[in-house]
Amino acid sequence: MSDTHSASPDGEHRGLFVPREAKIIHTSRPTASEKHFTLQLASGEPLKFTPGQILEVGVMGYGEVPIGIASSPTREASFDIVVRTVGRVTTAINEREVGDSLWIRGPLGHGFELEALRGNDVLIVAGGIGLCPTRSLVEYILDRREEFGRFTLFYGARDPLQLLFTEDRVAWRGSADVDYFETVDRADATWSGNVGVITTLFHKTTSITPDTRVVICGPPIMFEFVLRELDVLGVARENIYVDLERRMKCGVGKCGHCQINDKYCCIDGPVFTFAEIHELEEAI
Repeated sequence: MSDTHSASPDGEHRGLFVPREAKIIHTSRPTASEKHFTLQLASGEPLKFTPGQILEVGVMGYGEVPIGIASSPTREASFDIVVRTVGRVTTAINEREVGDSLWIRGPLGHGFELEALRGNDVLIVAGGIGLCPTRSLVEYILDRREEFGRFTLFYGARDPLQLLFTEDRVAWRGSADVDYFETVDRADATWSGNVGVITTLFHKTTSITPDTRVVICGPPIMFEFVLRELDVLGVARENIYVDLERRMKCGVGKCGHCQINDKYCCIDGPVFTFAEIHELEEAI
């Protein structure tokens, strides 16, 4: 992984512990509980990161929370995050509007092994808000399409009102660069697409082979059933990457909040191969 911290002599320390100001340049409300922010560093420099890394995002006087980056480093003009309102800090963040500032630490953690994905077919399986951190990888692959084999994307949500990135999904459906499939657990009167859990999408394509590299991000219950489908298809555990963005707090391996046996989600992850963590049954 390339160096993602500042180039200054104290860059690593600064990247870990000293927050930087990020100006909000655009917002949207894709759902009732999520807010999508487009940000630029107040310094004017691009944010350097690897898809899959996280930021600690905060509001002065309220605290900070770990959030996955939802855009690709290939798009240097700005970067995106999506924040779900769940508590005091996320409520304070989601009250901010264009022209306000958020404060970020990072990027932090271990992102996707891009070299292991290059030259191979890739499947991304994203459930619910799990599309946010994986959107960074989706955009990266689409921006460097010639570096990857066949690209398939599965996305599922509880119902149509929970689906994120409407404009992206329209573009993906019409693109020859990605085989895009989506589903909802429960339909409403507006929905004409697939209905069922995300594993029903495996039966809609024959593009997944034992050599496919697979990325999974979503609610814990989803992992178990997706892994069963991948076992049937013969995908090796070392070719399956899981994003365990959960229980993180400090982001730098100090508080122990995200420790699972000998692993820390914030510094050893949040991206792991399934082979690395298969013994941690409680993690998935």
